[in-house]
Amino acid sequence: MKIRQFTWSALLLAATLQGCQNNQRADQQNKADSTHQMRFSDEELMTKIQKQTFRYFWEGAEPTSGLARERIHMDGDYPQNDEQVITTGGSGFGIMGIIVAMERDFISKDQGQQRLAKIVDYLGDIPRFKGAWSHWYHGDSKQVKAFSDKDNGGDLVETAFLTQALIVVREYYKDGTPDQKIIADKADQLWKEVNWNHYTNGGEVLLWHWSPTHEFGMNHPIQGYDECLVTYVLAASSPTHPIDTSVYHNGWARNGEIRSDAQKFGIPIGIKHNAKEGEVGPLFWAHYSFLGLNPMGLKDQYVNYQDVVQNHARINIAYAEENPQSYKGYGADQGWGWTASYTISGYSAHHPDNDPSVITPTAALSSMPYTPKESLAFGRYLFEELEDKLWGEYGFYDAYSETENWFPQRYLAIDQGPIITMIENYRSGLIWDLFMQAPEIQTGLKKLGFQSPSIP
Repeated sequence: MKIRQFTWSALLLAATLQGCQNNQRADQQNKADSTHQMRFSDEELMTKIQKQTFRYFWEGAEPTSGLARERIHMDGDYPQNDEQVITTGGSGFGIMGIIVAMERDFISKDQGQQRLAKIVDYLGDIPRFKGAWSHWYHGDSKQVKAFSDKDNGGDLVETAFLTQALIVVREYYKDGTPDQKIIADKADQLWKEVNWNHYTNGGEVLLWHWSPTHEFGMNHPIQGYDECLVTYVLAASSPTHPIDTSVYHNGWARNGEIRSDAQKFGIPIGIKHNAKEGEVGPLFWAHYSFLGLNPMGLKDQYVNYQDVVQNHARINIAYAEENPQSYKGYGADQGWGWTASYTISGYSAHHPDNDPSVITPTAALSSMPYTPKESLAFGRYLFEELEDKLWGEYGFYDAYSETENWFPQRYLAIDQGPIITMIENYRSGLIWDLFMQAPEIQTGLKKLGFQSPSIP
């Protein structure tokens, strides 16, 4: 009996010791998991993403102009004669990124100033069309690269994205040193030379394109809602070539038809998207115009734009949570966000009703001011689960699919640029503050009937 009692006691003691060891291992694993999950604080995470992404517009810039290449393929597989093509809209995003980089000490103030001086000189030395820039140029030769057969002249929307940045540069340097004031003056002159009114062709809507050879042959009216609101704001704000307010109301707002009571996933859409009935468009519609134009508290007689952009992101999150096609890696704290980007079979404007399992990092990361909790969770998910597949020389690659195990090592300027600026707008409001303080912008917004906390 004594032997049996000893044996059971020994077994009990051994089991107890083993349990303690297991608990210790579990505690150590939990601590390791916690350390892995929090290897960056929120601030460190945002800085890391901004700094690496900015390299696209710094080390990756086209050397003659200092402007942004349309695309960078780490595999070197470019379309023919495309490696030195610069994009004007994407360059505008990159210009704002330079200001962020100076303020975040990614580069020195002198480095940023030298690059911006080079850029404004270049922009004044390439062909323009009634003051507007083309979509693309060959950076080395300064010649226009046609975007399509008839699109070989001015692109008013790309011009607006670039002009938005020039106003930010002017505001940043207008009270600076003599050399900085020269940059500010050149940026100011460039934006004032854009003849916005010409692009109405005498009508009641802005037209996207004009060229000397095809004139208004593209016949593409700019009407809401998509990425183009800032085009109308700038056109109304111009002190030299403004549009009449009726062009905004009849063109962008479609005589009030821009309003919408539609919902998706129980969330109000808030505006009539340029998409099929009941659909929302790609998330870049909530980003490009709002890199400088602050949507928070911005509303006119038709729409509350803060609700529109926040709900657009929330609809994407709701779709990721529902995940109707059971794609891998979807969820509010995992992968979400659909916008225009590379896709498995080329290029596509992704949204919840056009989703081949492809997620584009810029969609969620550039929504940081609207959905900070979910955008930060997305950034952490990418580092924790996909870093070795998705993180490269210029930040996260353009798009990916866990379902298809598809991770192309490619970048696009128009996707990388908003990440830097919109994260900064969430952190400090830097670019929003600079753009919204411009007196012409405040006058133009008032003229169009807008209200905003940024307008005195």
